[in-house]
Amino acid sequence: MSLSDFQAYLSRFNLARQLRRQHHFYVGPTNSGKTYQALETLRQANSGVYLAPLRLLAMEVRDRLMQAGVPCNLVTGEERVIIPGATHTASTIEMLRPDVPVDVAVIDEIQMLLDPDRGSAWTAALVGVPAKQVFICGANSVTESCTRVLEALKEPYTLTHLQRMTPLVIEEASICGGRYHTARLHKALQPGDAIIAFSRKDVLTLAARIRQWGFSVATIYGALSPEVRRGESARFASGEAQILVATDAIGMGLNLPIRRVIFANIHKFDGVAPRPLNATEMRQIAGRAGRHGLYDSGYVTVLEDDEQWHLHEMLGCDDTVAPFALPIAVGGGDIEALSQKIPTWRLAECVEYLHAQYQRQSGTTALQWHVTPLQYQQALLIDETAPKLAMRDKYRLMCAPLAIQVPIARDYFVQCIQAIDNYQPRPLPVMPEWLKGQQAEYLEQAELICQHLSLYSWLGYQYPNIFRDGDLVDEARKKLNGFIIRALRVQSGYGKTQREAELAQYRR
Repeated sequence: MSLSDFQAYLSRFNLARQLRRQHHFYVGPTNSGKTYQALETLRQANSGVYLAPLRLLAMEVRDRLMQAGVPCNLVTGEERVIIPGATHTASTIEMLRPDVPVDVAVIDEIQMLLDPDRGSAWTAALVGVPAKQVFICGANSVTESCTRVLEALKEPYTLTHLQRMTPLVIEEASICGGRYHTARLHKALQPGDAIIAFSRKDVLTLAARIRQWGFSVATIYGALSPEVRRGESARFASGEAQILVATDAIGMGLNLPIRRVIFANIHKFDGVAPRPLNATEMRQIAGRAGRHGLYDSGYVTVLEDDEQWHLHEMLGCDDTVAPFALPIAVGGGDIEALSQKIPTWRLAECVEYLHAQYQRQSGTTALQWHVTPLQYQQALLIDETAPKLAMRDKYRLMCAPLAIQVPIARDYFVQCIQAIDNYQPRPLPVMPEWLKGQQAEYLEQAELICQHLSLYSWLGYQYPNIFRDGDLVDEARKKLNGFIIRALRVQSGYGKTQREAELAQYRR
């Protein structure tokens, strides 16, 4: 990155540069109290902001502050709950306000800088949150890369390394021994166990089977709305559900009374191919076991003996990452200026040009421009659907929350782009009749409609004259969430898990 590019990026955050910020790193494993300590300082401050990786966590912190008598706003991409006179805000990290000064800011889950799609939001918070005191919480993996940036900015920082408050013990034996067998898993399960799988299909299959074995089960995976995940978490926390079956969605901030974490697999699909879980991922997930104040120790294990070596290796090694250039998101102004320079009105051409430029960067600087493959796919779709749309609108739509790999979500996004292009009001998605029942075959459709609502709500803040039914979103979401909760209790899974299907194929 050239000096002029560096200064241009910093100019987005002029207020932060004027505040003489002091940074405090609270880094360490899960169950070490790092976020708790930072939130205590936030609670006592005259003003502050909590920047969350998930809408669910923003909601939880907002509720915690409200219960402590601290009025707190909630701001995410799809909702604004504003309390008159409140000087505290809990928000998702993408909703950072670089123009609103506060006394204290908490940036949570800083290791998300490594996320290929969202990491730039953590860079923006680190560089640009306008707070006198900034608390940075998370794993130690990216600390050195962060401090390089702060040193370049000549901003002071302190480092506090925290240790787990309860030991994390790797069980001597795997659940099933030399080879996975369903009956062995059944026999080994105990209340307080959390089984972690890495696909919606496996989570639902395991949850259905364990329910058939006579256990009560809570289910958490990424496609569920924050409200449903909160409800399922509460069921497990209260003891209403004995077993938790979840994806790695539990690895980010959820405080659950888990006694033992069982990895149903040590591989996950990363969007391109399956790969082994890395040290940071395994620590974040395994570390949820042994909640302080409830258990003396937490336990973690795997299903087969030959997976134990990877568990030991990942939990025992140093998970710090070699210093890397923190990712920076391209801004709307950058895109508009480039489109006039090339010249082109195709967003994808601008994104492709920038990507080629960034590939030539040496990678030795503290900050580096970054364009993601998903952004490029979204840009292509926008150009194809509305080629004459203003570049400013195209850029805005490229930032829309969207699972572009899902055909139904993609189709709905296209319809929304067309409404914007034609300046034609678009109503809320129609709520189907089956919402009144609990037919599990509609579970995935209900999840997708929830995602449509999230996109509709987000677009409603960008284009209020087109997406006018924002005041109906909450009621529609309640109906969908109610259906999903009922369907989760009766769904019957998909027959075999991925592991079981592979074993069956191997035995043939």
